[in-house]
Amino acid sequence: MPLYREAISDLTVHLPRRDLRAMILAVRTLYRLGRLPAYRKAVLPRLPEVARFDPGHDAVMMGYDFHLTEDGPRLIEVNTNAGGALLSLLAQHADEVSALAGLNNKFKAAFLGPFAEEIRAFSGGRRTRPQRIAILDENPSQQFLYREMQVFADLFRAWGVDADVVDPCRLQAGADGVWLDNRPVDMIYNRHCDFYLEEDAMTGIRAAYLAGSVCLSPNPFAYGLLGDKRRMVLWSDPQALGALGVAEEDAALLLRLVPKSRLLATEKADVLWQERRALVFKPVDRFGSRGVLVGEKISRKRFEQLDPATTLAQQLVPPSLTHGADDDPPMKTDLRLFVYRDRILGIGARLYRGQVTNLRTEKGGFARVRVV
Repeated sequence: MPLYREAISDLTVHLPRRDLRAMILAVRTLYRLGRLPAYRKAVLPRLPEVARFDPGHDAVMMGYDFHLTEDGPRLIEVNTNAGGALLSLLAQHADEVSALAGLNNKFKAAFLGPFAEEIRAFSGGRRTRPQRIAILDENPSQQFLYREMQVFADLFRAWGVDADVVDPCRLQAGADGVWLDNRPVDMIYNRHCDFYLEEDAMTGIRAAYLAGSVCLSPNPFAYGLLGDKRRMVLWSDPQALGALGVAEEDAALLLRLVPKSRLLATEKADVLWQERRALVFKPVDRFGSRGVLVGEKISRKRFEQLDPATTLAQQLVPPSLTHGADDDPPMKTDLRLFVYRDRILGIGARLYRGQVTNLRTEKGGFARVRVV
């Protein structure tokens, strides 16, 4: 069965090698920053209690999203539960790969390796693979990437691990553990977007996570350190980076690649209104471009309705364009690196028109990336 062939574009995105190198450096710089004691000391007190708990492992499939400019790449956001890795792989090998059976051992090892490392860290080295994985999302069968989650389940089963794609309501969870159909679950691959486990449906999972009864990856700790959009305020502030003792070379890279970001609550509204045409306004607690407003199109009334505590004002960095046939309008292009810790697992390009990467644009979707 094809893996959402309609979500794969026939176009090719050309990525300059120097830009790819800068993107990889950004990933590795942020990985180091996330482990810097001074950074954690500054960030953790700002986080909800659940995100201050360090489970001792990482986030199994992160995504670093970039826009390309004439002056190099710019980091638009970091996702801890990034989807689309398998679709990006299929786009990269569209002529040879159409389903799980086409994945060779190299690719299988690349995808499964992080799950093995996570359960090893969670278990103190006692286990080399999970016994049962729940792939978690809200109403998963209604998600556009549901088929990808199913293929991940197939991949886990071929590895010898029981796996199911589930909504939180199907799990029985509490401090003493997590069960699905009365069978224990020792790992949750978390695709859910309740990043801080605040919804009622996540209460039992939260209790199990805090009690160390389940390996939850990605988790609130990883999200709070790197995925929460409010961290971009710090990453784009030279004084804050200097106060943390960030290495001069690392600080220079972040200041070059991270668009200037500010929280509305810390700025004068009239000043931001005057600067709006060079800004984009993002809700820090939403994802997938939902609620994002481009400054040049925002009305004064809508601007005044923005919640200052949860709205990020970020320097506008328009996406680059990919051209197809001469009579077709160009496609906006986002680049995503799929990452575990500081290790690059793959690269994806998403083509679209309009404001958001909805994967429904004709001739859009995930595209092959060619490094030039």
